[in-house]
Amino acid sequence: MTISEVPGKQRTPGLSWYDLVLEDDRPPVEHLRERVPYTARTQYVPVERYTSRAWHELERTYLWRRVWQMACREEHLPEVGSYVVYEIAGDSYLVTRTREGTIKAYVNACLHRGRALKDFDGRCSEFRCSFHGFTRKLDGSLRYMPGSNEFPDIEADRDAWKLPEAKVGTWGGFVFINPDPDAEPLEDFLGTLPQHFSVWDFENRYVQAHVAKKLRCNWKVAQEAFDEGLHLGATHPQSAPYVGDGNSAVDVYGNYSRQISPSGTPIDDMPVDPTEKDILARMLDVREGEELPIPFSQRTTARDSMAAAARERWRDVLGDAVDEISDGEFVDHWNYAIFPNLHPWGAFNRIVYRFRPNGDRHDESIFEVMFLTPFKGERPPPAPIHWLEVEDSWTQATQLQTLALVMEQDTFNMEAVQRGLQTTRRTHVITSDFQEDVVSWRHDLLTDWVEQPAAESGR
Repeated sequence: MTISEVPGKQRTPGLSWYDLVLEDDRPPVEHLRERVPYTARTQYVPVERYTSRAWHELERTYLWRRVWQMACREEHLPEVGSYVVYEIAGDSYLVTRTREGTIKAYVNACLHRGRALKDFDGRCSEFRCSFHGFTRKLDGSLRYMPGSNEFPDIEADRDAWKLPEAKVGTWGGFVFINPDPDAEPLEDFLGTLPQHFSVWDFENRYVQAHVAKKLRCNWKVAQEAFDEGLHLGATHPQSAPYVGDGNSAVDVYGNYSRQISPSGTPIDDMPVDPTEKDILARMLDVREGEELPIPFSQRTTARDSMAAAARERWRDVLGDAVDEISDGEFVDHWNYAIFPNLHPWGAFNRIVYRFRPNGDRHDESIFEVMFLTPFKGERPPPAPIHWLEVEDSWTQATQLQTLALVMEQDTFNMEAVQRGLQTTRRTHVITSDFQEDVVSWRHDLLTDWVEQPAAESGR
């Protein structure tokens, strides 16, 4: 079945990813090839979701205080007392490893007069407020308070003065928190996602690079630049000969989705048809007149050659298991999205994205890029965060290698999108019927999580 033959969808004609991978020497296993098409409830997204302070406040109440969200990696909490300060939409949480080895998350505020307990990540034996000295154990219980005889209410029921907790769950080495005490378990929220990632073993990867850039745009404007391949020809023209757009896979599974852009095939509206050797040269950034650095013959395709080279590159880490892994897992772009704001790339890509508001700003955001890399032997320490200000170029983050140039192209659009949304006379923007289904899916869920409960409560 071609893309244009899927019932009820108006899609770019051509060979779909699901069919393309069947032509590979090693196709993906069946559950990774499964089609799960999405029918959007609406393709019209209200502009106010990007520009309104009032909508931002609703997100804070009905989304960020109720949804599972990635706070850090387990490797960021290597020892008892290690803690991370996780901030989202004006709220702050302490995520820490207790003396029992479990991970807990607390609201980052002293219950006396409200001072934030910690300002930076670190390690401690207790949480001591630097204002008056109220001190709590790693399990959140009250250890010490000054002038204890002046606080009879606290002395009468010290258990009631434990730090408020958020729920904690882990998957793939990620630590998720949910401030809602009645939230469903993380396992239920993720659904079948762990099955997709079972072979890719994210638990045994380490943070090789971590870059965070501040942007002058809403967090959804930033995120949606990575939800589809429709922008490839205009924003990333260098990739047009070798990364497909209209023949992508787009699948939605509940609280997660994926968009897979195939490699070794050009975008739909290329003015000329590149040869397989041309495609391979562009994939490897080989200049005119330079020799290809990997074997290629006229009897092979660019996909075949890249898959064979990647398989050998990963053999040192994965051993002969690479021979059982599909070509597509080595060469294609498997962009998974976990609602609301986490993008762990699947297969044997290293990329992870996270998007969130910058502090309590509705018109600024933080865009993070991590490389999760497999390792042998002892786990290397996670890379520290390299912060980039609004004016800084991604190319200052040399640890991202060539990806920094791609990020520069993507963020070039983001502030302009925010400005356009603030000045447009339209009340809604429109998404496409296929390639932008992930954008539509997330906004359908935002309707469920934010708009409907807000309306029911009179807000």
